Amino acid sequence: MKAVLQRVTGARVVVADATVGQIGQGLLVLVCAERGDSELQADKLLAKILKLRIFSDEAGKMNRSVQDTNGGLLVVSQFTLAADVSGGNRPSFTNAAAPDEGRRLYDYFVAQARLAHPVVQTGQFAADMQVHLVNDGPVTIPVSVA
Repeated sequence: MKAVLQRVTGARVVVADATVGQIGQGLLVLVCAERGDSELQADKLLAKILKLRIFSDEAGKMNRSVQDTNGGLLVVSQFTLAADVSGGNRPSFTNAAAPDEGRRLYDYFVAQARLAHPVVQTGQFAADMQVHLVNDGPVTIPVSVA
């Protein structure tokens, strides 16, 4: 599985003119399940995200995690993170998990996140979403696990 994390001062997801998920300070987590991924990869990815020290401490150093800061998680499915552009100008998404498997792993990831962290909001799987965010820093970190 892979994710792109964006440290935000606020973020929200809109579907059909309605806000479906929203956080204040925290992490926007764009997450993608790839072929062959399982719950093991989802668990590893979540553990890494929750402990990653990308928030500033009192000295201004990136030394605090989203758990340390009580920040929110806004988890958004994004199969396009599996894009392969090596073969030309049109991306191939053959590395992405099949839709049913992608949904299952996304739902599992969200459920585990809600067990481990107090503030978890989501987008809507397979929907046409508009993601609004204020990137803090900006800080954008790609994370993948095998």
